Amino acid sequence: MGTKAIFTILLLIVSNVFMTFAWYGNLKLKEMNISTDWPLILVILFSWGIALLEYCFMIPANRIGSNLMGGPFSLFQLKVIQEVISIIVFTGIVTLVFKGESFHWNHFAAFVCLVMAVFFVFYDFKK
Repeated sequence: MGTKAIFTILLLIVSNVFMTFAWYGNLKLKEMNISTDWPLILVILFSWGIALLEYCFMIPANRIGSNLMGGPFSLFQLKVIQEVISIIVFTGIVTLVFKGESFHWNHFAAFVCLVMAVFFVFYDFKK
């Protein structure tokens, strides 16, 4: 795996950490009684601020990784890689930060399906 591929994946991991906190962090803030009195618009603006950081990593990852820009991945491959990273990061954060959530066999089965998606998106059926 080349430098561009590794750098793309690392940027996608960082991006997805920010994305997960942008989407679900407000729930933890409410659980911790930090944002209980915040109006919804403030919660949205706070999440947008975090999402801006996500975009600061996602956009370069896509530009570096895309074969349209000289990178190693097609757009389909980039999307599937991003989705798998997203679910892995989400699972890690949710199981560590949200103590009421647990990992079950059906979640594992879904992950296996995602791994199969990666296989199929990279498999060359033209051979």
